[in-house]
Amino acid sequence: MTASDRPEAMMRLGRQGMKPISIALKSDKDASSNAGKSKSKGGKDLPAKIGADGKPVDADAMPDGPVKLKRAQIVIFTEELSDLLNAGLQLEPALRVMESREELSGVKDVTRILRQEVRDGSSFSAALKKASPSFSELYRSLSKAGEISGALGTILQRQAHYLVTMQELQSKVMFAMIYPAFLFMAGVSVGLLFVVYLIPKLTMLLDSTGADMPAIAKLMIDFSAFVKSYWWLFLLLLITGIIGFRAYISTEKNRPGWDEFKLKIPFVGGILSSRFYVQMLETLANLVGNGLPLLRALELSRNATQNLFLRKKMAEVIDLVGEGGALSRALKRVGFFPPLLIDMVGVGEQTGDIATSLEKAAERYDKELGRKIEALSALIQPVIVVVMAVIVGVMAYMMITVIFDTIGGMEGGR
Repeated sequence: MTASDRPEAMMRLGRQGMKPISIALKSDKDASSNAGKSKSKGGKDLPAKIGADGKPVDADAMPDGPVKLKRAQIVIFTEELSDLLNAGLQLEPALRVMESREELSGVKDVTRILRQEVRDGSSFSAALKKASPSFSELYRSLSKAGEISGALGTILQRQAHYLVTMQELQSKVMFAMIYPAFLFMAGVSVGLLFVVYLIPKLTMLLDSTGADMPAIAKLMIDFSAFVKSYWWLFLLLLITGIIGFRAYISTEKNRPGWDEFKLKIPFVGGILSSRFYVQMLETLANLVGNGLPLLRALELSRNATQNLFLRKKMAEVIDLVGEGGALSRALKRVGFFPPLLIDMVGVGEQTGDIATSLEKAAERYDKELGRKIEALSALIQPVIVVVMAVIVGVMAYMMITVIFDTIGGMEGGR
């Protein structure tokens, strides 16, 4: 075939319905024939895989199977691929550009597997499942919808925005809990310092005086000695309790009840509920806006949360919508969803632009989630400080009282 370069040859072959295994310049064919072969177990020469730059790829450098990606790597992959597709490149050339990146990471390995699968005739959504288990069912379904509708670049761009939004949401929750957790650990450390070090020092001081120790001093000393002698028992009970509790809530029978209880915890339950609303609304807006039927979008949105109680509520909504009911009426009949959310969905149904209404509702509840997280963070910090002050103050008061009582007993004995 006469072509100016490999991309043109690839394009011309694609128009003829053919997918080449390898493309090489005629002048380089003989020179690369020996370098492009590898020995099989039976001693036969096998053609090596051709990389994005047209050179043979070492078989040992190819990943053996699906490659796991971190959430940040999935975001990078999605953003880069959507930018290339929206710039006018076809899928295979876009993957070739991403494969030729210098950075050695899981993204490069996944791109290499994807490109090979696409060249072998697989669809992009099917290739995603083979390339990495990190691509969720929701991600693959969106990609399939993009392939069918011919708007894969646009859908991936929205998916990248969705992933970034969810990542920022989780970061907000984690960051809000860092300082309270630090304060709690500091309080525990101060308590251990009193029990393990200061109280034994006080015991030695009182013993050296020869005076009778008050009852409160004996109680403190006995407690300190018990903790020092049986600390392993406390640790064993703590580990056993944690393992037993996790085993209890992880069973299929008890998990829904625990998930429902978490939603009723003051302050924390409101944050979990708002987080679910944001995830559900973002997912629904993403799917419906990309042309998926509402019922299918609801089924995929149900998997956007790990809370089994919320999944049960979503299943009830799906059943009602499947029977022909409107989404707003289904949400109202289930009874769990707030009136404001139902009203905003109803407005979208009346205007015929439910995707936009869902996006606005998601933005509203995202702001509400941010306010609740800030309020909880502002509340937890002073509460933990007060608790620490009470614990330290009580221990200090007890120690000072013991010292003064002992001194008073010594003076009275004289």
